Amino acid sequence: MYVPQSSGDLLADRRYRYAEACLAEGDASACADLAAQAVEIAPRYAPAWLLLGRAREALFSASRDPAEREAARAAYETARGLDPEDTIGAGLHLARLGAEAGVALTPAYVRALFDGYAPRFERHLVEGLRYVGPALVAEVLPEEPARFPVVLDLGCGTGLAGAAIAHRVGHLTGVDLSPAMLAQARTKGCYDRLVTGDLVGFLRDEPEASADLCVAADVFIYCADLAPVLSGIARVLRPGGWAAFTIQSPDGEGPSVRLGTDGRYAHGDAYLLHTALAAGLSVRVLQEAAVRFEGGRPVPGRIAALQSGVG
Repeated sequence: MYVPQSSGDLLADRRYRYAEACLAEGDASACADLAAQAVEIAPRYAPAWLLLGRAREALFSASRDPAEREAARAAYETARGLDPEDTIGAGLHLARLGAEAGVALTPAYVRALFDGYAPRFERHLVEGLRYVGPALVAEVLPEEPARFPVVLDLGCGTGLAGAAIAHRVGHLTGVDLSPAMLAQARTKGCYDRLVTGDLVGFLRDEPEASADLCVAADVFIYCADLAPVLSGIARVLRPGGWAAFTIQSPDGEGPSVRLGTDGRYAHGDAYLLHTALAAGLSVRVLQEAAVRFEGGRPVPGRIAALQSGVG
């Protein structure tokens, strides 16, 4: 579902903009009041319901009042109901709130997020977050073979990973949910084919045993369940083929798969090892790596290299 940038009512839009400004300034109470006015005027405007939920969640974080938590949950549920594909990410907020939310990061949300992010993606990621995922992926590849004839760049984004490994690639295909990101990747000139689509669907449609290498740099942080992705990779790789990717590390003890406050999934070692084995992939490398920085601090993660069909 397409979520309009405007509610269609100037008064509701004005209340919404004021509410956004209040939340940005740390005044959650004023934001809640103004967002409530916006949804009263335009009750089917999903972004205003989402903003109301964010305000109520901020009030809950400050007061720990269960009524505020319930109000936040109800607002998020309303937003998701008005936006069935969840383009605006209500499911993400519900998941972080601890409510039942189904799929926290829907394809529609990820597509919308990166379509809007594409023009400033590389500058923000490389300069702002000191992102080194593509270089890590390139470094973890085995020395032999010197060149991989057929390579799939999963979640290729603007093509940073493709450019990093281009000197070792014969035919390179990139796949991404975001058409705007693919448009940026096309300018790199290193891709022979670019495909708009989700990872699991793309891997399902590729010929079996047709690829020599699959790479994914900072992509699996948007996937809760890696089982279908790794199974798809195992299916498309030739015997002896490789997969190299980055993952984010969970903090301390807790579930093996966790959605962090940064809106990204972290996967534990035990989960990765079990999931890779179940898919028929052998873990050859699994080492700590800081893929990017946030708030001036390295985000803990790992770089992994897996191999297909070899004991």
